[in-house]
Amino acid sequence: MKQLDLDAPHEPANSVAGEARTLGEVLRLRAADTPDAVASFQKQGNEWHKDTWRDLFNQARRVASELVDLGLEIGERVSILGPTHIDWGVYDFGAHLAGLVTVGIYPHQSVEQMRYLLEHSESRVVFVADEAELATVLAAVEGNERVLAIVPWTETLARGHSKADPRVMSPQRFQRSELDEEAVAARQAQIDSDDTAILIYTSGTTGPPKGAMISHANILSLVGSSDQIVRYYRDDLLLSFLPMAHATERVLGFYVRVNGGIAAAYASSVGAVLAELQEVRPTIFGSVPRLFEKAYAKIYSEIERKPAPVRAIFDWATRVARRRLPYVLAQQNVPTGLALQYRLAQRLVFSKVHAAFGGRVRLCLTGAAPISYDILEFFWAADIPIYEAYGMTEATVLTHINRQHAVKLGTVGQVVAPNRCRIAEDGEVLIHGPFVFKGYYKNEAATRETVVDGWLHTGDIGELDEDGCLSITDRKKHLIITAGGKNVAPANIERAIKSKSPLISQVHAHGDRRNYISALIAPSPLETLEWGAERGLLAPSELDERRAELMRDPMARSEALAVAIGKVVAEREFRELFLEPVRQGNKDLARVERVRRFFVLDRDLSQEGGEMTPTMKMKRKAIEEKYAELFDRVYDDDEFSIDAGRE
Repeated sequence: MKQLDLDAPHEPANSVAGEARTLGEVLRLRAADTPDAVASFQKQGNEWHKDTWRDLFNQARRVASELVDLGLEIGERVSILGPTHIDWGVYDFGAHLAGLVTVGIYPHQSVEQMRYLLEHSESRVVFVADEAELATVLAAVEGNERVLAIVPWTETLARGHSKADPRVMSPQRFQRSELDEEAVAARQAQIDSDDTAILIYTSGTTGPPKGAMISHANILSLVGSSDQIVRYYRDDLLLSFLPMAHATERVLGFYVRVNGGIAAAYASSVGAVLAELQEVRPTIFGSVPRLFEKAYAKIYSEIERKPAPVRAIFDWATRVARRRLPYVLAQQNVPTGLALQYRLAQRLVFSKVHAAFGGRVRLCLTGAAPISYDILEFFWAADIPIYEAYGMTEATVLTHINRQHAVKLGTVGQVVAPNRCRIAEDGEVLIHGPFVFKGYYKNEAATRETVVDGWLHTGDIGELDEDGCLSITDRKKHLIITAGGKNVAPANIERAIKSKSPLISQVHAHGDRRNYISALIAPSPLETLEWGAERGLLAPSELDERRAELMRDPMARSEALAVAIGKVVAEREFRELFLEPVRQGNKDLARVERVRRFFVLDRDLSQEGGEMTPTMKMKRKAIEEKYAELFDRVYDDDEFSIDAGRE
């Protein structure tokens, strides 16, 4: 297997943000500082093609040149819709070099949602990657005269739709002459550091999405504080696959690495991530908690099927690793005997876990949702440190993180200076500092509710310990108040259960004004289909078709997939497989939090079904409304749900 080779010294990364006043200047300074260093790898066929920082800067200048020729004025908006790919970054920085604001759009939007985003943002140009998304954009821009150009990412796609709308423009026009550096400097000089750099639309779990205005100063403050977040080296290599429309991937996964000159390989698809980990062998790996949860559950489910001697070795290795962990976290010398045992445990067991991540990951980053303490402890014990972080779009993505050499598992770490954090009387987490956003575009009322006297009201409930480490309980509006008047955080319940089985995709805890907690469990598609195929519930050809579908787009949930999952869930034997994970999860919960009864949905929750946001967070209100009758049946019909017991 061919693996990537990055010829770079193992030296601390050099930040350029201190000399920059705008985001566009960060790229210019990076290209000047390390022009020939590798900026990115992109797979073409079976080969990885690399671009340098000079290449990226020049490509972005070509995009900027055409945007200026189209007559776009400083501060106007450009939308980008496509997969995580270096082209996304080129269009993004091309717009920034031209002094424009970029708007990232998630895939799989409906025509109505797309129309809202383009009209509300007043976008002038839309860069769009594929056939289906282009069809959505074309339908959404009917009657929208503000849109000047619709630019497919490929010439073939542009030619195929040039007659559909005269605004469809060849991408080759954006690959011609470069905007000269004097013109770039002139455009940058017209930007104030407090001007909006990116407009990020929130997920819209309770109404239309709100456009969060993130300024150049916000982003530069964060990237300038990156040494507090992660200690990067010039030979670090990232694997990028999370959506660029999301603030986390764009700011932390892209802008921060541009500032430090860190290379990234772009996965050819989300479905290819596991295979390409072996080729890329990243040193830093960032992902949402679900990937680590699935890996953890998969490891334990596979160990359960091994012979007794193998299980005994695994149990011994994990005990040794957990005994060693406190010394590692406290930065103390590990006793010699324990260190020798761990070396053997590493060779026999944990080397295989490292190999699954490519073999040279030195740290992982996660955030966006809670992650189980057991999972963090396991990977840390296996010498794959996962640094949990916390933040939100309105605070330029990140405000807290467990830093290297300052880790407290079970918390999201300390606040990143010079920001400040405090807890309001009602338990809400408040943030003050340069990361706090400008406000919501065209929505002053929402801005006033969110930022009060300079303090960002996050909507999260949390606690600060004696070391200033923050623990997040749940969203303020998500708290369940039982019939007995007890406040229960559903995230704690869901996290405890979801980590116990790879068969579980999502858990939604329910119980507001009820006598006890119940839950909806959505099955994990691939594992469910494989279980069904092993028992003859699905034909091998159907399994192959649905597996291929999931590999192409792991986030999509088609009707055919739902039908296939439904065949398996119909089996009582399958549904009862979830009883043990629920009981195991309940052991980690207080009595009032424990799930008494649950039901298994006949498909996975999805964005298409209106139950998940584009960032794969559950839309709690929508789920409660959509499945209200089913939740009622849990409490009224003993035959409908599965009883997990009172203890």
